Amino acid sequence: MSERAFAPRETRDTRARIQEIALELFTEQGYEATSLREIAEALGVTKAALYYHFKTKEDIVAGMIIDRIAKLDVIIDELRAHDAVTPEVRRAAIVRYAEGAYEGRAITRFMERNPTAMKHHPVMLRMREKVIELSELLIDHDQPLTLRLKHGLALFAIHAVGFMLPDPKIDENEKYEASLKVALELIEATGS
Repeated sequence: MSERAFAPRETRDTRARIQEIALELFTEQGYEATSLREIAEALGVTKAALYYHFKTKEDIVAGMIIDRIAKLDVIIDELRAHDAVTPEVRRAAIVRYAEGAYEGRAITRFMERNPTAMKHHPVMLRMREKVIELSELLIDHDQPLTLRLKHGLALFAIHAVGFMLPDPKIDENEKYEASLKVALELIEATGS
């Protein structure tokens, strides 16, 4: 592999590529078993070039989670912009959330396979807070408890697909469609 330093104009693409390769290695080998040197080698760059973008493995993962938090903030802001969170608004929020989860499925898979890797990292705590905040906005607290639970479980349905349908023979798009369908059924539930 040839080693090179990154050109400044490539910084954004370079960071994304580092994250992509690191995530693959973390998922395949395990977070603890993967070193920055191995990531640099897989990228064909020097460790110093990698260090320019990310000082630690935690920084690599935290950057990806910060990107997810930013997408959650957009959904949360959109929900807060409405005078009332109607069924249509809830539906749109779930669709946006599912799209983000599908796009970020690699980081979700990493977290499933390496549950202790970033468990207490401040960025993970922020992520949890944002998901709770989103859940609170989706739930109509004037509704019966069972309906509130269904609305809250809509987010979980999107994440549960990895646990509930781990079979690699099932197409990722099919899993996404199934999880979205279940989430929408839960968020659109009415009555008790």
